[in-house]
Amino acid sequence: MKKFSSLWMLLVLVASLLLAACGNETEPKKVEKETSKIEEKAEFPVTLTDAVGKEVTLETKPEKIVSLIPSNTEILFALNLDKAVVGVSDFDNYPEAATKKEKIGGMEFNVEKIISLAPDVVFAHASGAHNSEAGLEQIRQAGIPVFVVEDAQSFDTVYNSIETIGKLTDKKAEAEKLVKDMQVKLADIKEKVATVSEQKSVVVEVSPAPEIYTTGKNTFMNEILTSINVKNAAGDQEGWIQLTEEAYIQMNPQVIITTYGNYVENPVNQVLGRKGWDDITAIKDKAVYDVDADRVTRPGPRLIEGVEELASAIYPDVFKK
Repeated sequence: MKKFSSLWMLLVLVASLLLAACGNETEPKKVEKETSKIEEKAEFPVTLTDAVGKEVTLETKPEKIVSLIPSNTEILFALNLDKAVVGVSDFDNYPEAATKKEKIGGMEFNVEKIISLAPDVVFAHASGAHNSEAGLEQIRQAGIPVFVVEDAQSFDTVYNSIETIGKLTDKKAEAEKLVKDMQVKLADIKEKVATVSEQKSVVVEVSPAPEIYTTGKNTFMNEILTSINVKNAAGDQEGWIQLTEEAYIQMNPQVIITTYGNYVENPVNQVLGRKGWDDITAIKDKAVYDVDADRVTRPGPRLIEGVEELASAIYPDVFKK
C-alpha cells in the first residue's frame, strides 16, 4: 500500500511538471502573436511629403484607393492592391481588371464622383497636378488625403515612386521586390547591348507627320536610349523637338521608332511611304518599328518591358541569341 501511494505521488508530480512545461511553451507563442500584431500596426500612421511639397499622413492602411493616372494604377495592381482600387481614370487600359473599375474622368476628373467613392487616399501625379490643383484641394477639403506622385524623369525616380506607393499602402516588401526585379532585368538588357560594337543612330517619333516630335537630351526617353547603347540622332538638342523634313533627312537615322500605333493606323507603312525620304538609311533598310507607347512612356512596372522592346527592335541580332 505504501509502495502504491509513493508511485501515485510520483505520477502526480510528473503530470504537474508536464503541465507546467506545456504552460511555459504556450506563453511565448502568445507573446510572439501579440508582438506581431504590434509590428503590423507600427507602419501606421505614415507621413510622407509628396511631389508638390505637401506633408500627407495616412492614419491607417488604406482599404479604398482612387488613382488619377494609369502609371499609378499599374503600380497599385502590381502590388496586388486590385481589390483596394475603387476608381481609376478614363485612360486606364492595363491590366484588363483596371478597365472594369469605376471611372472618375480624364484630365478633368470628376471631384464629386471621387468624393462619393469615399477613398482613404487619392493618388494624383505631378505631371497634371498644376492643372488640377483646385480639384485636388476640394478633395483634401472633403477630408480625403491626396498624395501627388513624382513625375519620374529617370529610372531611379520610377523606382522611388513604386517604393513610395508601397510605403503608403502597407506593401513595402512587395514594392522593394518589384523594384529589385526591374533593376535585375534592366541590368540584363544592358549587359546584352554592351556587346554591340557600333551604336545605331535612332530617331524616336512621339507624334506622327505632319508635326513630328522627337526626344533630345535631358529627357527620360534619352536616358532610356543611352541605357541601351543607342545614339540618339537628336541628342545634341534640348528637350522635345519638332523636326522639319530637312532636319530629319540631315540626321539620316539608321533606325526609326514610332510610338503612336495605338491611335494611328499602320504607322510603319506611313513612315516608309513618305515622299522624298528614300535616301534616309532607315527607310532604305526598312528599319522602322512601332513600339507600345504605354510600356515605353509610363513610369511604372512595365517600363523595363518597354526598354527591352526598344532594344530588341534596334538590335534584333543581339536579342536572338
